[in-house]
Parts: sequence; structure tokens; C-alpha cells
Amino acid sequence: MWHKPHVLNAIADVLFVAAAAVLLTTAVLWLVRVPALPIRQVQVQEELRQVRRAEVEQALAGMLRGNFFSVNVDAVRKSLEKLPWVRKVEVRRQWPARLLISIEEHRPVARWEESRASGRNEMVNTHGEVFAANLPDKEAAVLPRMYGPSGTSAEVLKRFGEFAQLLAPLQLQPAQITLSSRLAWQLRTADGMLIDLGREQTKSPIGVRLARFVEVYPATVGKRPQRPAAVDLRYPNGFALRGG
Repeated sequence: MWHKPHVLNAIADVLFVAAAAVLLTTAVLWLVRVPALPIRQVQVQEELRQVRRAEVEQALAGMLRGNFFSVNVDAVRKSLEKLPWVRKVEVRRQWPARLLISIEEHRPVARWEESRASGRNEMVNTHGEVFAANLPDKEAAVLPRMYGPSGTSAEVLKRFGEFAQLLAPLQLQPAQITLSSRLAWQLRTADGMLIDLGREQTKSPIGVRLARFVEVYPATVGKRPQRPAAVDLRYPNGFALRGG
């Protein structure tokens, strides 16, 4: 073997790689365990409207153990995402001793009334997601109300936007939208008028029926001394008025 240089070179290469791996492993273990390089600063990058500083500090309590390399950023993220108004969190290290935290808050656009009967204070955010949090009564009062079966909040929010856009020329603002368990739709405007849209129909879609109502409204309903209490748009070729 001693007369075979290529074999000796191969053995030397293997020993060199093994030694380098041992040194690298030792260095990594030292960096992870060394008491130096602690996290000295946590910076939240956004100005928060609903999440309080005390809530963030409480969520971070006990989560910053270790040092810059060993702190569990995933655990930090999960702890913050448990806060009521927090939708999403991103956490990253910044050398040499800082954690940068980005917090996306829920932005409420409606009250989710399905949960009110059970005492849960839930709302719908801009993504159509239901979340539970407390909102002052004055702020909650101006939000529209949404009802629907569990798991339908995104569809209810989408339809609410579509219906509001169709009613805009009449200056009728939806204040409540309901999707029943039979998938029938109802709207209630800010002035109390109920619009019964019924279920989706292949030959006469809800959007078409509501657009037709908006088109003929000025020459029909708009000329009445009082707005009707309810409008029934479930008919494919017309509508019916009740009250008013």
C-alpha cells in the first residue's frame, strides 16, 4: 500500500473530510450552546392597531431561551399567532442579536352572526375568514351582519360585495346578508328593506335578477311614496312587493 501513492492520497482525502466534518459539527454545537450571543432586541415592524404591546410581551415570555442561533423562531411565531387579533406572523433573525417580527392583523369587515347565539364574538376579515376577538360596541355597530352555515364565510363575503356593487346606483347599502342552510340568499338594506333573492337558478341567476330589479327600480318602486318592507326576487321574470 505504501508503494501506491493514489491509495494514500485517497485515504488522506477521506481523513481530511472526516476531520473537517468533526470540526464543523463541534463549531455548530458550540454556537448553539454557547451562552453568548443572546437575543437582545425584538422589533415589531408594523404599527399595530388592535394587538397591544403587553399581549406581545406576554406571548414572548419564556420563548427567547437560548441564543441567536438556537432560539426557536417557529415557536415564537406560533405563540404570537394565538393572539386574538393576529392573522399571520413572520419571524426572522437579524445579526447579531435581534429578532424581526412582522405581524398581520385581522381587518374586520363584518360581524359573523351565526356565532352570536352561542356567545362567541366572531367577525369576518378581508380574506373571508372567521376569527374571534373583542371590538368596542361603537365600532362593531357599523359593521354589516353576515349569517351563513359553518364554512361559508368566504362565499358570503364575496356575494355581499357583488350585491353591494349592483345596488350602488340606487344608493341602497346592504346592512345584512343571510345564506340559509338551503342555500337561499336574503339581503336587508340599511333602511330596513328586505330583499329575498332565493336560491341560485341556472336559467335566471341571482345576479341577473338583482340587476333587472335595479334597472326597473326608478320607474316602479322608486315612484312609490314609501319603500316596500320586502321585495321578492325569486321569480325568473319579475318580482313581488310586500308592505310599504
